Amino acid sequence: MSVTEQIPPQGSGMPGSRTFGSFAEASPLSLRFEANWKVRIAALRFLGGAMILGAAGLWIVQGSGTDPEMDLVRFGVSIAFLLLGLVLMTAHEPAGHPEACFDPVRRELRLLKCDSSGRPRTVLRRSYDTLGGVRLAANSVQLFEDDGSLLIELPLDSAAVRSQLRDQLSGAVHIMT
Repeated sequence: MSVTEQIPPQGSGMPGSRTFGSFAEASPLSLRFEANWKVRIAALRFLGGAMILGAAGLWIVQGSGTDPEMDLVRFGVSIAFLLLGLVLMTAHEPAGHPEACFDPVRRELRLLKCDSSGRPRTVLRRSYDTLGGVRLAANSVQLFEDDGSLLIELPLDSAAVRSQLRDQLSGAVHIMT
């Protein structure tokens, strides 16, 4: 699984205004759940290409000769390989991955998922005060309930995302080692 980071651009507040500056420093951190679809898509396309070549290869290789029943089986298998190969070649990355948003202004965690029309909908909203703790590992973050049970585990791509998340959660949530 990989994580993508989306940080809105920081606003340029007035030089003497602390209100605008505090909002600019407290930009939300969004993490997205997603499998490594680039590798999966490449593997599916390779398999689809191999099936299409296999469908053509059934007719290139001299097999049974003039047996009409075997030709009928070869025809059916080659059509099935061709159709399945085309389906695999046109595979695309699915949309609608859930996204975790850590909002330091509202001091809450939101899980968003796109509906069928593509609009994000809030699936889960939890205040930082209601979280029992957080454990930041090298490549993941685990959020726990008050009773110690695991609420959610998110993968992290880089140390920079981990550092930003630690900065946003420090003081608001108990950070476990």
